[in-house]
Amino acid sequence: MDTMISLNRSCFLGNPGVCGNGSPFSQKSRSAPLRVVAVGTNAARKGERNGSIVMETAAKEVVELKSTVHGGDRDVYGEDTASEDQPVTPWCVSVASGYNLIRDPHHNKGLAFSEKERDAHYLRGLLPPVVISQELQVKKMINAIRQYQVPLQKYIAMMDLQERNQKLFYKLLIEHVEELLPVVYTPTVGEACQKYGSIFQRPQGLFISLKEKGKILEVLRNWPEKNIQVIVVTDGERILGLGDLGCHGMGIPVGKLSLYTALGGVRPSACLPVTIDVGTNNENLLDDEFYIGLRQKRATGQEYAELLQEFMTAVKQNYGEKVLVQFEDFANHNAFDLLSKYGATHLVFNDDIQGTASVVLAGLISSLKLVGGSLADHTFLFLGAGEAGTGIAELIALEISKQTNAPVEETRKKVWLVDSKGLIVSSRLESLQHFKKPWAHEHELVTTLVDAVNAIKPTVLIGTSGVGRTFTKKVVEAMATYNERPIILALSNPTSQSECTAEEAYTWTQGRAIYCSGSPFPPVEYEGKVYTPGQSNNAYIFPGFGLGLLMSGTIRVHDDMLLAASEALASQVSQEDFDKGLIYPPFTNIREISAHIAAKVAAKSYELGLATRLPQPKDLFHYAESCMYSPNYRSFK
Repeated sequence: MDTMISLNRSCFLGNPGVCGNGSPFSQKSRSAPLRVVAVGTNAARKGERNGSIVMETAAKEVVELKSTVHGGDRDVYGEDTASEDQPVTPWCVSVASGYNLIRDPHHNKGLAFSEKERDAHYLRGLLPPVVISQELQVKKMINAIRQYQVPLQKYIAMMDLQERNQKLFYKLLIEHVEELLPVVYTPTVGEACQKYGSIFQRPQGLFISLKEKGKILEVLRNWPEKNIQVIVVTDGERILGLGDLGCHGMGIPVGKLSLYTALGGVRPSACLPVTIDVGTNNENLLDDEFYIGLRQKRATGQEYAELLQEFMTAVKQNYGEKVLVQFEDFANHNAFDLLSKYGATHLVFNDDIQGTASVVLAGLISSLKLVGGSLADHTFLFLGAGEAGTGIAELIALEISKQTNAPVEETRKKVWLVDSKGLIVSSRLESLQHFKKPWAHEHELVTTLVDAVNAIKPTVLIGTSGVGRTFTKKVVEAMATYNERPIILALSNPTSQSECTAEEAYTWTQGRAIYCSGSPFPPVEYEGKVYTPGQSNNAYIFPGFGLGLLMSGTIRVHDDMLLAASEALASQVSQEDFDKGLIYPPFTNIREISAHIAAKVAAKSYELGLATRLPQPKDLFHYAESCMYSPNYRSFK
């Protein structure tokens, strides 16, 4: 019988007899005698993988390495046990060397391998003789990406780089974040999702379909990384403003988690993208020969609920109590139910509802420096009463309640919503979905947005409708009539679905608007003056928010944490930004911004008694910075 032996990371943990002092997994304080058992392919026990090595201590205990950095995932590569200028061993299945090393995206450095590393790891002849720096590689890659004229080509090039050289990908993204953020995320990711079947090359996350029902725990264990801390999951039913894209929605979790690492410093090995495939109602996809998902109509009701229940149970069982599950782009009817159902039992966060709300509230708080008054002095009108609209509305009401000590039922009256049937008023109460009912105020029924603007006379107009060009000239001009500086937030993504463009907003208000969009617009010149539109991008909030939860060991999300994140972001807007008419800081220093947000979120978690990582660090901001993943190359020995 042939015997296969696979050396995985976990088998070395805490065993200096196997690792030796050079291994990142060796610990001098633990030297329990070990027994190595080679398991043949025909003798594997039920539930274990064939060809594994079972390491047993004399006391039959599994010894795990404890991370020396509390904010990140376990130090599986040994990067935190040495300072950045000390060499580390490139562990993967075994000590990576030769051809396998340059094919491993975790460790590949391309032409940046030193002469010494090329000798030590059998790389001679596998690379051209030149040795270049990571900085020169970044320069080379950004020049190459700029050669592409089509945004989707840039996206494909970036995803290919991520699969070849992980550290270079994140180094490039961090150093050119303002240029590349629209490439790896909205708006380009929307087109990537629409064409995902055609551009799909290799899996970047887990696909869990109805075929895996009853086996989801086993599927989770197929993922090579075991110390997962953040999961972004979608069912693809409402991708951005593009509708049901089914299994092609995987581009969203992949993109979001890239930003968790680049902007929030969460280790790539701690991130898991997941798509729940229950079918699609998109006939074009069902007829598309390149569609990669289940070719059936969407499962609903009990079948859907049971699959999600199994998934959430398996996640907690496999990764523990403190794994963060971020729901992404679920349809309204499922998004609210999932957040309500699992909010009390899991660490869950819905970026469409809570992340959008937090970033918009931050913009509104900072905009007060430009328009004056407090939040309670303003009136808010929304076009769109789904996840984003009602989520933002509720957080605004909570913040006003916090500032004025008025009950939230009273502060909600400062916020009005318009849906597809018109202004949400009390006479419509019986026909409204449950999440719209708190916003049904006393007022006569108004069916059009322009009539609602004229009736309510809002100071702030917010679009979350997912329908492009709905802030018409009449609507914007009405806002300009009632306000010296109207605040207009056209938040729907991607750019094609934005309620109005930056040029339209500035032109129709004679340059007086304070404008932000969900996806980026270029600067606009109006009557000789250049206006730089802001972007109310969730990427300001969720990476830092997630880092704050992880580094404090938070077990549940609380609304006060969202308020803390909003206030932290608003505090980062400088006077120079205000002088330009901006209500958000530039993305160039996003990692510092994320660290500030993480510190405030963690502080609130400790205050609420929801943090489990004790004792609390004295300086949470510097602690957050110390927890961040570094994309700089390490020396190998």
